[in-house]
Amino acid sequence: MLRFISFGSGSSGNCYLLTTPTDGLLIDIGVGLRSLKKNFRDYGLSFSQVHHVLVTHDHADHIKSVGSFSKDQHVPVYTTKVVHEGITKNYCVQQKVPSDYVNYVEKGSSFTIGDFKITPFGVPHDSSDNVGYMVEAEGTAFCVITDAGYVTGEMKEYISKADYLVIEANHDVEMVKNGPYPAFLKERILSHTGHLSNVECGEALVENMSEHLKHVWLCHLSEENNHPELARKTVEAILRSHGIVAGADLQLEVLKRKSPTGIFDLV
Repeated sequence: MLRFISFGSGSSGNCYLLTTPTDGLLIDIGVGLRSLKKNFRDYGLSFSQVHHVLVTHDHADHIKSVGSFSKDQHVPVYTTKVVHEGITKNYCVQQKVPSDYVNYVEKGSSFTIGDFKITPFGVPHDSSDNVGYMVEAEGTAFCVITDAGYVTGEMKEYISKADYLVIEANHDVEMVKNGPYPAFLKERILSHTGHLSNVECGEALVENMSEHLKHVWLCHLSEENNHPELARKTVEAILRSHGIVAGADLQLEVLKRKSPTGIFDLV
């Protein structure tokens, strides 16, 4: 059985874990290793279960501890060449990924590591590069899309294939416009290389989801420009306007920013 847990989702740090009975995969390690180890222990998990790490992009809240984890646990790290170069240059990452554990992926090219078939795909954001991942294991398709300026045709294709989906609902547009951020930062957030709004997330779902989509987790919510209940209700309302009822037709949840959410059995 495939299982999923989030250890944090937002600008303070992002980290997701997928496990099978014999394998484990982390997606991003933007949280501190001390707190991550405690959370693993609290949920009856062990770092020894993790055999692979995927990285979406090279912003600090996604890569802070990836080098330390890779070095300490002797675990390979997979992402694009450009993202790996960005990790090397990022001053927030004190311990870089050891060269022996650097592995390059190419968007659109699937590969298999352990129990997991991985397909990376492009996601527009103002990092060096950014990828989403379709992870297939145990007959289940799990998709992660975070830090997305807008929804591309390729992203729509993967949303339509997902049985389980983690997708960004970063902000409420009016909260951004009326909030305290300086103009340049507001423009960045709302741009095509910024972040998905609650409405854009909801529209992406209703326009592209299939009948076999079972569970959606809203991720990377802004602490200043969003609220978990607002994000959930906004997406729920868009789904309902198209005859899709959250809680009946699919499960809809918001990932916590700074603490674990899960564990979920993906069947």
